[in-house]
Formats: sequence, structure tokens, C-alpha cells
Amino acid sequence: MTDSRHLSVHIDRTVPDVYAFVVDPANLPRWAPGLGGGVTEEDGRWFVETPGGRARITFTPHNELGVLDHDVVTPTGETVHVPLRALPDGDGTEVVLTVRRSPGMSDADLERDVAAVRADLDLLKRVLEGAAD
Repeated sequence: MTDSRHLSVHIDRTVPDVYAFVVDPANLPRWAPGLGGGVTEEDGRWFVETPGGRARITFTPHNELGVLDHDVVTPTGETVHVPLRALPDGDGTEVVLTVRRSPGMSDADLERDVAAVRADLDLLKRVLEGAAD
């Protein structure tokens, strides 16, 4: 069984607005700098430059359920599945991302990942609510 942390943020935007922004890999550097930067598309596949090298990112097919799960194939070839949802929350949206402990990951590394994801979700909120720097 995997150790998981569910992190969430409320965004004062509709689910379709949040979904459209997040599902576009070109927007990753604007809200998820913890993943990396330098996003490029090649033959319909998306890549991001990470501190460890080039990684491929693939979102689940477009849907109306707010499912934004994506797989990141790391430079070492490992596939990391990232569960991500945009859920209706009153007039806004709750974005929920699950951070999972990788095999052999230390407590300190897990906490570092959790902190990075928390910062990314907070930035997503600021960007979509128009309060980003």
C-alpha cells in the first residue's frame, strides 16, 4: 500500500475554466514550476525540462468530469502517475492533487515533494484568480 497525501486548494473560477488551463501542458511553467520549465510539443507529445533532464508528460484524455490525471515519464524512464481532479465547490473549484510516496523515498523527500506541490497549487490559485506576480 502506498503512502499518499491529498492536497487541495479552492479556486474562485469555474471547473471548465480551471480544467482548460490545467490540461494545457503549455501552461505548466506558469503554475507548476516545481515540475520544471521549458515545455515543448513534438509530434503531439509534450515534454518538460526538469532538473534531472527531459521528461514526457501525458494527460488523461479530455473529459467533462474534471479528471486531470497525468503520467510523467522521468529522464530515467520511470513513470509517475499523478492523480489530479478539478471538483465543483460552490461557485468555484476545488483542485485536489495526490502526492504518493515512491518506493524507497525517504520521509524528508516525501515532505519536500508535498511542499513543492503545495506551492504549485497555491500558485495555480493566484494565477487563475489574477493575483500572480
